[in-house]
Amino acid sequence: MESEQLFNRKGYYRNSYNSITSASSDEELLDGAGVVMDFHTSEDDNLLDGDATSPGSNYVMSNGGGVMSSTTHLLDFLEEPIPGVGTYDDFHTIDWVREKCKDRERHRKINAKKKESAWEFTKSLYDAWSGWLVVTLTGLASGALAGLIDIAADWLNDIKEGVCLNAMWFNHEQCCWGSNETTFAERDKCPQWKSWAGLILGQEEGPGSYIMNYFMYIYWALSFAFLAVLLVKVFAPYACGSGIPEIKTILSGFIIRGYLGKWTLLIKTVTLVLAVASGLSLGKEGPLVHVACCCGNIFSYLFPKYSKNEAKKREVLSAASAAGVSVAFGAPIGGVLFSLEEVSYYFPLKTLWRSFFAALVAAFILRSINPFGNSRLVLFYVEYHTPWYLFELIPFILLGVFGGLWGAFFIKANIAWCRRRKSTRFGKYPILEVIFVAAITAVVAFPNPYTRQNTSELIKELFTDCGPLESSQLCQYRSQMNGSKAFVDASPNKPAGPGVYAAIWQLCLALIFKIIMTIFTFGLKVPAGLFIPSMAIGAIAGRIVGIAVEQLAYYHHDWLVFREWCEVGTDCITPGLYAMVGAAACLGGVTRMTVSLVVIVFELTGGLEYIVPLMAAVMTSKWVGDAFGREGIYESHIRLNGYPFLDAKEEFTHTTLAREVMRPRRSDPPLAVLTQDDLTVEELQGIINETSYNGFPVIVSKESQRLVGFALRRDITIAIENARRKQEGILLTSRVYFTQHAPTLPADSPRPLKLRSILDMSPFTVTDHTPMEIVVDIFRKLGLRQCLVTHNGIVLGIITKKNILAHLEELKEHTEPLASPWYYHKKRYPSSYGPDGQPRPRQHNVQLVTAFPGRQADEEESEEEVVNLLDGHGSTL
Repeated sequence: MESEQLFNRKGYYRNSYNSITSASSDEELLDGAGVVMDFHTSEDDNLLDGDATSPGSNYVMSNGGGVMSSTTHLLDFLEEPIPGVGTYDDFHTIDWVREKCKDRERHRKINAKKKESAWEFTKSLYDAWSGWLVVTLTGLASGALAGLIDIAADWLNDIKEGVCLNAMWFNHEQCCWGSNETTFAERDKCPQWKSWAGLILGQEEGPGSYIMNYFMYIYWALSFAFLAVLLVKVFAPYACGSGIPEIKTILSGFIIRGYLGKWTLLIKTVTLVLAVASGLSLGKEGPLVHVACCCGNIFSYLFPKYSKNEAKKREVLSAASAAGVSVAFGAPIGGVLFSLEEVSYYFPLKTLWRSFFAALVAAFILRSINPFGNSRLVLFYVEYHTPWYLFELIPFILLGVFGGLWGAFFIKANIAWCRRRKSTRFGKYPILEVIFVAAITAVVAFPNPYTRQNTSELIKELFTDCGPLESSQLCQYRSQMNGSKAFVDASPNKPAGPGVYAAIWQLCLALIFKIIMTIFTFGLKVPAGLFIPSMAIGAIAGRIVGIAVEQLAYYHHDWLVFREWCEVGTDCITPGLYAMVGAAACLGGVTRMTVSLVVIVFELTGGLEYIVPLMAAVMTSKWVGDAFGREGIYESHIRLNGYPFLDAKEEFTHTTLAREVMRPRRSDPPLAVLTQDDLTVEELQGIINETSYNGFPVIVSKESQRLVGFALRRDITIAIENARRKQEGILLTSRVYFTQHAPTLPADSPRPLKLRSILDMSPFTVTDHTPMEIVVDIFRKLGLRQCLVTHNGIVLGIITKKNILAHLEELKEHTEPLASPWYYHKKRYPSSYGPDGQPRPRQHNVQLVTAFPGRQADEEESEEEVVNLLDGHGSTL
């Protein structure tokens, strides 16, 4: 946090006494009453323990009775921001509090200057509208790229089966649009479209034609898969996978350089088309969120408000993720709720508005492109006109149970396979793995028409209700008049024909195939989404259940459950609705989404009356899935990859204290700290070179060890390098000080180096008896990187985000029964006497207690650390 945040508008300290710092001694305090202190202006540096004139003159430094005059040019480089200070290294976590303070300071400066001139007022307007401009550009780019991906993927998917002779850029459906020779039963066959067998062998039917089409299907599938994995491996390794686990981690404050860059966007867009066209059991909806976030990240660099502030940039990424889901499912409102519920870590109200606007713009652009030719945003948009009945809640809930069981099984199986991939030699050859999986998928998928076709088209067929214009096998019901097959409405007075039963068997085989292949496909080194495969599995199961309930109602319409509401000759069962409910249940079981998922599916159907079945199925799937583990697939992959992500949904119910988690422990090296004015540049560089810590507490002195502030390793290194370039007289023996005024130095001392501007003078601190549930909440809600542990203002240790994650993992492995509330408070505030009736030992008026009976060894270790630190022997310089 910026150092000036120590003071409010009246100049008083806002922090506790733990953060009050001294100028040159332990007792001397800054008196800021009545003034506004700004440590980034030249007013801070006017005095160096003596009289100083304006820049360009000599400086005078008092040294007891002697006065030392220097001809060195007075150039205090700290008057201006140091380039690089406040930025972050790759694979580091941002400081949310610090970034928000920087943004508030920037906003105050703009408001102060906007009345000076018309130009400054124009700049303030540009700054105010830059947020809306960047989300508008993000929505435009997301919608355009989504339309391009949809059109290209459909074309390449049909290329596996044949080619349009009139125009090669037409897919199968577009090629037959203008044909006058198509029939109702075979509307997808026209002379303009030629299969590969007809093109190569000259015949469309026969065993030879089947084998040739089979071979070409496998050839194109392997070619697309090989090209996709090759482009990812060579040009953009970050373009693989879904991208949502990494985006969740980035939005929580983690830095992954290049993950949202230009190359990743380009390669992800191209390879996503190839991966979908290869026929692998994956979808493009999840990666579209990654594509949209890449657009948001790239456009944010056009506006300094977002390019120079990592926290503000994440507001744009939250809006971009909403735009990605909006174009993936044609659900703008669902996209906003998805961003809020699933991926965003920090979601203020203005981000909600901008997310909605970005989703709106993206959906409008995609609707204008009309990639599917049906004036809809998605291929499987459906409308139902038959109401549902109360009895149907039973099969809907059963579908929710299936979705929860599938989700729990898939998460455990997929994580186990991905972990095995990481630990064996098989994971070292991603290209061979992709080709192997693609070959098995193509060989098994071709004979079954429900696995051969595009997964989105499969979901469309399963969602669609039977009617006079449907020619699918699923709609081949017998006519009561002559027993022949007729394409009529699927109503309870129509028994299923042979085509329906044949389709059910094929769907059962497709269900088994999809379950197995999705487990091995998600995690390959190609762009792979999970939404569509999960929805396909649920849609298949739901359609089978729907047909079963439909036939049950036909043959047993006199049962009590059907007699009241399902009369003969009426449409009372809609199998397509069961498919939709099953799709939502399975997707909810895998991702553990609830509200956003119901809204997304509601926007797909456009029917308000089906919200209750969807809610029942989705909540059931979540409850069943949570019974086997609370983590969804994205959280599981985050934990598998070791990303520092604190899930806000996870509850901390243990009774540990801060001193049990803080570092250093007894087996660790001592806590590395810096003194405020005793170090030289050489000593400071030695500490940095000998340690790997990302930051150091700054204390008053070795004897006092009172906390002054916290300095980041990166900021110290950049400040020293910048001082050597811009300041004269900075040597290895120069004194480094973090105080407001320079310390008293001998006359022949080299010029001191002031590093006060890089010092966080209000680091977050907790006492050693603070419960860890409070510490975890602080880290989650404030997005902290680290928190210092103190005892009476003396630094004992530090807790980082990684320490908390390691502690949570340890607690999961060794779950202890929860203590009662009175015991919990007793541990925090123990009595002055031990169980033997004797007074507890004290050290410097600090009571040493055993907080956890039965863990005496650990507690003795903690007590020894406290004693050492209080005695001044627990630190190293």
